[in-house]
Amino acid sequence: MDVLPIEVEVHIASGLPAFTIVGLPDKAVGESRERVRAALHAMGLSLPPKRITVNLAPADVNKEGAHYDLPIALGLLTAMGVIPSDALTDYVALGEMSLDGGVRSVSGILPSACYAVEKNYGVICPRDCHAEASWSGVDNILAPANLLQLINHLKGTQVMTGEVSPPTLGIVDDRSSKNLSDIKGQESAKRALEIAAAGRHNIMMSGEPGSGKSMLAERLPTIMPALSAREALDVSMVHSLAGTLPEQGLIKDRPYRNPHHSASLPALAGRRNARQTRGNIIGA
Repeated sequence: MDVLPIEVEVHIASGLPAFTIVGLPDKAVGESRERVRAALHAMGLSLPPKRITVNLAPADVNKEGAHYDLPIALGLLTAMGVIPSDALTDYVALGEMSLDGGVRSVSGILPSACYAVEKNYGVICPRDCHAEASWSGVDNILAPANLLQLINHLKGTQVMTGEVSPPTLGIVDDRSSKNLSDIKGQESAKRALEIAAAGRHNIMMSGEPGSGKSMLAERLPTIMPALSAREALDVSMVHSLAGTLPEQGLIKDRPYRNPHHSASLPALAGRRNARQTRGNIIGA
C-alpha cells in the first residue's frame, strides 16, 4: 500500500495540433484525452491548436485508471494560463472527469490522502470522496462537484463550501448473525480457535470435507479483539484501492477471506511486481 506519487507535466509547443500522453499509460489513461477535451469544451474552453504533450513521471511505471483525468485537466489549465501557476503547489489531485465537466469518484482516495498527510500536502478529490479523504486527518481538502467550481476557487472568484459527514465506522458485509456460539460440538476445534485468537497464533485445521473447517474459520473474527484505529485505517485503505469501501464509514470488522484451495500464488498476490502496483495508486 505504499504510495508512489505521479507528477503530471504538461508542455504546449508550436507545431501541428496534437494531444499526446506519454509515461506508459494504459487504455483508460490514454482515453483521458477525450474526456478532458470534452470537459473543457463544456465550460466554454478549447485546447489551443498546438502540440500538447502530457508526461506522467516517473515514466518507467505503468499507469492505470481514470483518476489521472483531473490532474491532467489541471495541468492543461495551468499551462494555458487559466489558473495561476502557484495555485496547485503542494496538492495531491485525483479524480475522473465526465464529459460535462463533472468530477466523478475514484478508488484509492484514502491511501492518497494518508500520503498527503505525511508530506503535509492538501488533497483535491471529487465531492463524493470528501468524507473518505477526511478520515486520513488531512486538513486542506478541496472537493469540487465540477471542474468549473474548482477553477473559480483557485482563481479566488468563488469560495468552495460543502458539508462533510463525520467519520464513522461501517461494515463491508453483515457477519453479525455468525458467531462461534452457534456451533454445536467441535469442542476441541473451538478451544484451538480461542487459543489462537487470544495469543494471535496461526492455526491449521485438517479434516474431511464437510467437517466444519470453513464454518469454524468464518467465525474466528467474531472472537478476536476489535481493530485498533491504525488497523481499521489499514484495512480500509485496502478496500479503498479495491473500490469496496462503504460510502459512509471505515471498516471495523476483521477481514475474513475464503480463497479456493486450488488458487495459485499469482491469483492470491497478483502477477505484477510491487513497483508497478504502487504506481497505480495515485495521480499527483
